[in-house]
Amino acid sequence: MPQLPALNILLAGARNAHAPDTRLFARLIAARMDAGDLAALGLGREDLAVLMTRHFPDAAIDVALPEQPLADAPPFVAELIALLAQFDHPATPADAADARCLATILAAACLRPDHLWRDLGLSGRDDVTDLLTRHYPALVARNTANLRWKAFLAQEVARAHGRVPGPAPGCPGCEDFGHCFPAQRA
Repeated sequence: MPQLPALNILLAGARNAHAPDTRLFARLIAARMDAGDLAALGLGREDLAVLMTRHFPDAAIDVALPEQPLADAPPFVAELIALLAQFDHPATPADAADARCLATILAAACLRPDHLWRDLGLSGRDDVTDLLTRHYPALVARNTANLRWKAFLAQEVARAHGRVPGPAPGCPGCEDFGHCFPAQRA
């Protein structure tokens, strides 16, 4: 994993830099900070401030975020967040807040036109598998066809709503769209 300047700042200001979710959120937030696009996380000002206080109380970031960055997002976003909530079973209120933030970050990443791991700023597909397995093991177990994660999540959202599975909103812009969705190739 490449060392990102923002990652070092976040971990230096972390409440517990070794906690798995703290490390995960540090990677997700740092990737967007270093790209100059923190709003792409999908978290509003208040949600990000609370997440930062919970995990990185001594790491100050000064970024103007919209109140509700996903307010105009397609219905897919709310549907994916709801689906993920069904599969995450947080033990504490803080874990529940983290689960909501993670679901929002995942849904926002599905709006972007690349592989999910790249859209999240992670090192590879295995990183996505690890985070999904940690939070949504029963959902991961349903990926018996070993679909790419963004395509799988879109498929699960469609099935949950009685629709024919199709791509996530960001998929059509991906270089591998034809590989994942050969029947929809332009």
